[in-house]
Amino acid sequence: MTAPTTPARRHFLRHTARLAAAAALPALASRAALASVPDARGLALVHTHTHEKIDLVYASGERYVPEALGWLNRFLRDHYTGDIGVIDPQVFDLLHSVQQALGSKGAFEVISGYRCPATNSHLRQTRSGGVATKSLHMEGRAIDIRLPGVPLADLHQAALSLRAGGVGFYPREQFVHLDTGRVRNW
Repeated sequence: MTAPTTPARRHFLRHTARLAAAAALPALASRAALASVPDARGLALVHTHTHEKIDLVYASGERYVPEALGWLNRFLRDHYTGDIGVIDPQVFDLLHSVQQALGSKGAFEVISGYRCPATNSHLRQTRSGGVATKSLHMEGRAIDIRLPGVPLADLHQAALSLRAGGVGFYPREQFVHLDTGRVRNW
């Protein structure tokens, strides 16, 4: 048996449904569709290894959108093992800030997001340097990217100008490393 629907209850149910729909909206719509949402922060990413694409709003004002963060965690998974880590939302804020500094609306190309410890160890043993023992990639606090149409040196300078974490410049490999660790560069 269901409870009788009084006018006050109907109003409450309609109001609750509207709030739930509004909360889900940023995670379900693209950045372009939500351009009018105040203080919306979004990203478009293309993964160079999986060839997947994502374009979403991940935050509005001070609030992160949990569903969007979940999708970003999956998107930035360890592409060698499929392991999914939890990415620090400040990584997304760094990317958004870099894009704002450059005046770019393009999609970042992601070379590496989360790395599980086994992948990090393997890369340390098989690469000729550049993979840290305690890489912040293993903590979900680092990302390696480039931005088509933007010279790598300009991307590097924009990231440095933020003074918001670590910035590594890899011109030979064609990417910039960003992380939410202490401010430093190499």
